[in-house]
Amino acid sequence: MKILSIQSAVAYGHVGNSAAVFPLQRIGVEVLPVYTVNFSNHTGYGAWRGPLIAPEDVREVIAGIEDRGVFPQIDVILSGYQGGEGIADVILDAVTRVKAANPSAVYACDPVMGNAKSGCFVAPAIPILLRDRVVPAADILTPNQFELGFLTGTEPRTLAETLASVDLIRATGPRTVLVTSVEQPDRPDGTIEMLAVTDDGAWIVQTPLIPMKANGSGDVTAALFTAHLRAGGDAADALARTTSSVFDLLQLTYESGERELQLVEAQESYARPRLQFAVRQVR
Repeated sequence: MKILSIQSAVAYGHVGNSAAVFPLQRIGVEVLPVYTVNFSNHTGYGAWRGPLIAPEDVREVIAGIEDRGVFPQIDVILSGYQGGEGIADVILDAVTRVKAANPSAVYACDPVMGNAKSGCFVAPAIPILLRDRVVPAADILTPNQFELGFLTGTEPRTLAETLASVDLIRATGPRTVLVTSVEQPDRPDGTIEMLAVTDDGAWIVQTPLIPMKANGSGDVTAALFTAHLRAGGDAADALARTTSSVFDLLQLTYESGERELQLVEAQESYARPRLQFAVRQVR
């Protein structure tokens, strides 16, 4: 499998491509990382150094990959945080070109815009751009519950409400939706869930909630779920494997006392997920 991953990069820590590439490689995926920023560290620290990469320069890198004749071999285009408005056009153009070369390729979009605790943390134009132009082009979408609400103009809380919101977003284009950080009001204390929905059904998995903020965990989740789904075509299995791997990554990070994901130290959890959490079909 080959994945063209168009995301940010940091020298210190693990977000964007700096979070997604190694876990994908560890499960046997060939990754072609294209950077949209090259920062010293993620912006959660409040200070960072390094450049935003101009959209035309990102486009040039992708064009160079196309010049090598690689597009017919690419199975997935993956995108995450979009720092500026111009990157969306570059990504959508890449999706069009890759799919022209390989009609079986899919586009997986992580529509990063915010979360329930922080609200939106991207430029004001980005959520609208994602909703109106990027999401309809996606085959796989991986929003958190907050992002799902914004994209659909709803406030999903219960499972029924979340499923209804997923149906609304699936009607706009993406056939597979993974909702991360699902927090139902009646869930047991200290738990959190993920929900996967496809044409074949809907599945949910519940895990203990690890009490930490983990920048980059969503990037790992989107990458692993997309790769497992593409490899096996089974959403329930992809959900189980991804949940197992990400939970063990977060648990190891929490126990380490470090702020940054212990991405390398947790590598066996990607290669050999324990599958310790039951996946339940809900539709």
